[in-house]
Amino acid sequence: MAAIEEVEGTAPAVETPEQSTPQVDLAFFRSTIYRNRKRTLDCFQAEHFLPPAALSVCEEAWKNIKARDQLGAIREFVDEQKKRSLARGEVVAAEEFDEGLSGPTTGASRTSDGLSSNSRQAGHADTGSTSIIPYPNSSVAGSTSQALVLADGQQLARNVLRAPLMPKPKWHPPWKLSRVISGHYGWVRCLTVEPENQWFATGGSDRLIKIWDLASGELKLTLTGHISAVRGLEVSTRHPYLFSASEDKTVKCWDLEYNKVTRHYHGHLSAVYALALHPTIDIFVTCGRDSVARVWDIRTKAGIHVLGGHTNTVADVKCQAGEPQVITASHDSTVRLWDLRMGRTHVTLTHHKKSVRALAMHPDLYMFASGSADNIKEWMCPDGKFVQNLSGHNAIVNALACNSDGVLVSAADNGSMNFWDWRTGYNFQKHKTIAQPGSIESETGVFVTGFDHSGSRLLTGEADKTIKMYKEDESATEETHPIVWRPDILRAAKF
Repeated sequence: MAAIEEVEGTAPAVETPEQSTPQVDLAFFRSTIYRNRKRTLDCFQAEHFLPPAALSVCEEAWKNIKARDQLGAIREFVDEQKKRSLARGEVVAAEEFDEGLSGPTTGASRTSDGLSSNSRQAGHADTGSTSIIPYPNSSVAGSTSQALVLADGQQLARNVLRAPLMPKPKWHPPWKLSRVISGHYGWVRCLTVEPENQWFATGGSDRLIKIWDLASGELKLTLTGHISAVRGLEVSTRHPYLFSASEDKTVKCWDLEYNKVTRHYHGHLSAVYALALHPTIDIFVTCGRDSVARVWDIRTKAGIHVLGGHTNTVADVKCQAGEPQVITASHDSTVRLWDLRMGRTHVTLTHHKKSVRALAMHPDLYMFASGSADNIKEWMCPDGKFVQNLSGHNAIVNALACNSDGVLVSAADNGSMNFWDWRTGYNFQKHKTIAQPGSIESETGVFVTGFDHSGSRLLTGEADKTIKMYKEDESATEETHPIVWRPDILRAAKF
């Protein structure tokens, strides 16, 4: 009764007014969940880019794992049978081992005392010695190899599958610095080589566009007109036009016959960071800090598409004749392949963990590469199938370039340049750029790289206000610069 009185005497709970539930950004919520699921997939499913294995293969792998887990008990049984046979003075002949290893002539596996494994499974007692214990089939993916455990506990295996090894890379001569060109008053942020391979153009933070002779390195022309840093340059292969993109939110078309601006393209809401011309259609694509890529008609100056979907700055864009015709890389750590006809995303690649600042198209293969601070990744068109990782350039990769010989160059913010073999992902040369006299040590960053159309000269634009030209070392041979190649297991293809 006292307990009942205490309960009845308690004061009623005070009801609080309902609190308004906070508004949740559903798009951000879905994006966060998708990224967490993707990272979990990268951690726990290494080969997610491969098609799912067949059911029979999974069953065989499960049986093999289970058999290996029970190997300890089998070894104890073998040791016990060996001790019994030695106590009775029996000796196992080598011919019996050979007969057992050569495999049974009938469907039942034979042992050294002549009894079949089927009779043992039927319940026949065997007090004699057993020299060979058949080990369960360890075949995976259709292999017919059979592992056996000998009487002394030794495990034998025939035709054991080995992990895939990196193939031997192709030998490439090392690259060396051949010329340093000075003339800009700020960082060199972009460059392009004209189709006839006679001259190249550079743009920098000094708001200038300079045209240089490719053979001699002499300055031929300076174009002024932008009011902020020039971030993108392209020379048309179909018209005598030079296109430039700048941080002043504008894109200009320069007529190279009159050396003046003929068209302006307005529409970006912030700085424009890159542009790319379509090789077969009179359109071009620009991207920038407003997180979109815009498709323009060259003649009418009209905007055709606004390719939206990225959630951060779009750092680079590439165009090609085949599908996907437009590829963009963004600071939101994704690469998007676009359907140009519909103006929407075809595939989103979320393998990178850091900002993707650079893209490079292979001139001959139907492939492209993307560069980030975590890895350089190679992809197969048209669906963006992952090929391999190029690991080892531990820096912020600003630029990528590839020539027809299969040499991929990655340049970073700290002035480091790595040279890779495209097919195998082998890093055959590492180079550290040197700032010109009068520059501080931090001005060694490389912002842009590019090969000329012959693929024999490499141009770089750097933070020390110079353009550097590299060439292959003609005196190098495979004996003087051998390939230091160790066939490691292909772990890089697992994530």
